[in-house]
Amino acid sequence: MRTAPPHQSVILATASIVFKNVCNIKNYYATDNVNNIVEEIIPKSVNYHFTRKCNYECGFCFHTAKTSYMLNLDDAKVGLRMLKNAGMEKINFSGGEPFLPKRGRHLGEMVKYCKKGITITICLHCIQWILNYRKEYGEYVDIMAISCDSFNENTNKAIGRGQGTKNHIEQLMKVCNWCNKYSVLFKINTVINTYNQDEDMTLEINRLNPIRWKVFQCLLIDGENAGPNALRNAERFYISEDVFNKFLDRHKEVKSLVPESNTKMQNSYLILDEYMRFLDCRNGSKTPSKSILDIGVKNALKFSGFDECMFKKRGGIYKWSKEADKLIWGDTEQEKIKCGSPDGRHSWPEN
Repeated sequence: MRTAPPHQSVILATASIVFKNVCNIKNYYATDNVNNIVEEIIPKSVNYHFTRKCNYECGFCFHTAKTSYMLNLDDAKVGLRMLKNAGMEKINFSGGEPFLPKRGRHLGEMVKYCKKGITITICLHCIQWILNYRKEYGEYVDIMAISCDSFNENTNKAIGRGQGTKNHIEQLMKVCNWCNKYSVLFKINTVINTYNQDEDMTLEINRLNPIRWKVFQCLLIDGENAGPNALRNAERFYISEDVFNKFLDRHKEVKSLVPESNTKMQNSYLILDEYMRFLDCRNGSKTPSKSILDIGVKNALKFSGFDECMFKKRGGIYKWSKEADKLIWGDTEQEKIKCGSPDGRHSWPEN
């Protein structure tokens, strides 16, 4: 058996070490759960929490009002354009309460600016200004999501999901009707915690007929809702995964159910804060990158802690099309879905 000359062996060994080091660097920034090399992250779906201000006081909130900062509209547009150029296909505007700044006009201008070629979703809590939103901005919105943790108003108030004498469940119904009227897809987000863990929401969810019912296990984040420097203490709301799974089992016949345990949720979102910094949650807290406005999207993504494998596993990528009130799932099935229609049927990608 022939062997390579000594000098060639040294060259080959050196090349091998360099290659392994390059792979290790790539793996440090972006790896899946089986340690395969993942290519450069493309930010297909981004959650932009552009404000932390909120009119609710949910006890388990994991993105609290630690600052009152908000980028001016021109700077925000620069960042949105950078994200689109980097490959963003969908953006979710959230908060805080995204309709609070300038009564929704700040949000509306961002939505209008980045709509071309981008799917727009909004996650809200209240509807003070949403009824007038259609006139200027509603046509640009694809999906409207509202948070609702219980169909018992006393439970919502105990959680902090409410403001004054306003009835949150009535607000939910109004958003549903608004979406139905203006052909905006309707979604519900629910956080399962000690206050609602035994509730059966099957009947109400089926009546409302959202395109997606995202059900989250209460998540603890140090510095946000846990630890000495947090504005909230969510430990009394926290439930185990076993308790969470019992809730899921009780609702297994709800076709719109999309469950997310802490394991699925924690690192599978690209979260952009009010400074347009990606937030790395891998260590149980939110460690910010530098702003994309300062170092660019590609460099900031290296410090996002994003688990792309889990993002795909939880069904983060799916097909949607806003054509009036038609929703397309899969390659062939097309069904007309109307919010609040008891006959509406839809299928979901596997999680």
